[in-house]
Amino acid sequence: MNWNDFAGWGRKVADWAQDYHLTVGDRPVRAQTKPGDMLNALPQTPPEQGEGMEAIFADFEEKVMPGITHWQHPRFFAYFASNAAAPSVLAEFLTSAIAPQCMLWQTSPAATEMETRMMDWLRQSLGLPEDFQGVIQDSASSATLAAVLTMRERALNWQGNQQGLSGLPTLRIYCSSEVHTSVDRAIWVAGIGQANLVRVPIKGDWRGMDPAALETAIQADKAAGLQPAGVILCVGGTGTGATDPIADCITIAQNHGLYTHVDAAWAGSAMICPEFRTYWPGIEGADSIVFNPHKWLGAQFDCSAHFLRNADDLVRTLAISPEYLKTHGHDGIINYSEWSVPLGRRFRALKIWFLIRTYGIEGLRQRIRNHVAWSRQLHSALTAEPDFEAITPPMWSLWTFRYAPKGATDLDALNLALVNAINDDGRIYLTQTRVDGALVIRFQAGAFETTEADVMLAHQVICDMARNLT
Repeated sequence: MNWNDFAGWGRKVADWAQDYHLTVGDRPVRAQTKPGDMLNALPQTPPEQGEGMEAIFADFEEKVMPGITHWQHPRFFAYFASNAAAPSVLAEFLTSAIAPQCMLWQTSPAATEMETRMMDWLRQSLGLPEDFQGVIQDSASSATLAAVLTMRERALNWQGNQQGLSGLPTLRIYCSSEVHTSVDRAIWVAGIGQANLVRVPIKGDWRGMDPAALETAIQADKAAGLQPAGVILCVGGTGTGATDPIADCITIAQNHGLYTHVDAAWAGSAMICPEFRTYWPGIEGADSIVFNPHKWLGAQFDCSAHFLRNADDLVRTLAISPEYLKTHGHDGIINYSEWSVPLGRRFRALKIWFLIRTYGIEGLRQRIRNHVAWSRQLHSALTAEPDFEAITPPMWSLWTFRYAPKGATDLDALNLALVNAINDDGRIYLTQTRVDGALVIRFQAGAFETTEADVMLAHQVICDMARNLT
């Protein structure tokens, strides 16, 4: 294939993509293949000679698509939706076509300056103060790692990168049991060690960190000769939507001089709606905040918005400037490669620009408000059914429930069987989690094209599958 053939195939792929998104709701949500099906469909050795796009595209449809779980399905209620709104897909198409490497201002000035502006648009949309600056990371995991590295360096007076950690004080970082496992990985990669990630007890319906327990843990570590370094807080945890009392926890962290990072990867998108900001008063005191526009806001993966109250600390932690990466003759420019762990950077700001200009912030707000309202409507309907019980209350559009018919003895096994039956059925897709050790089923509405009818169909499917089990 050469560029003379590209336009024709580009049109065919665009037509295919449009048809896919318009009809994806007719497919089973989760892939119905068995382990090894895709692997066995692929030749064990690579072809020696090139093949035509006709054969390649035919194999894509016949061999690849059956093994795809459809994250753009309107009844994808598992995990958190990873959306791909139409304008975002077009922006990614353009980004792939021009293929810029955006590590420095000079390597693509438009990408750097659009990133600066788009992050400020998002800052305004979330109601964050003007002193916050932002950078687009590939994922919340990377933003959390960057925050943990900054915690480490600040606590060690910027000596960790230079000297290594041997012989330096033992650092302690605090979080609840509800944070994402990306926090654990960040602790590992930063060299702090799992044993030094302190799990603070939770309390209340929000399943958030107990501020009194946080204060006690910090005091105890100081008395033991350990060095507290930072606090990682959660707004909208993956399992149940757990949310820490931000203001109280940040006040404690500030009293001890600790860096705070807030992981709002999913729920941060909801903060474009002023009425949902009741869950994070005090956020203006955070040092670092991350949320993923590639989840609920509709941007194509990957796209994580990372906000810093003092970006200098992050840059001091991560920046390396060999001569070949310097931009001479220009003062005051930003090189975002100094704000992230990878040197290479994609032009991610373009899809945010396309997305916001297409729908406007109010259009995006309305989608989120609909998802929350419809999810809560389903919560009321399902938990009114006999044999179903609510486990955790709706946090935005996420809640958990359990099937508990009279006489059932092993509810964990029963609910695991139920979620497997639902997903094998294919009309909707749910996942399970654990709450206080018990296996429960979680529901979350957030797919970009979800309708009220899609959400309410979940009621019928869940009830039908449950009744068929007993």
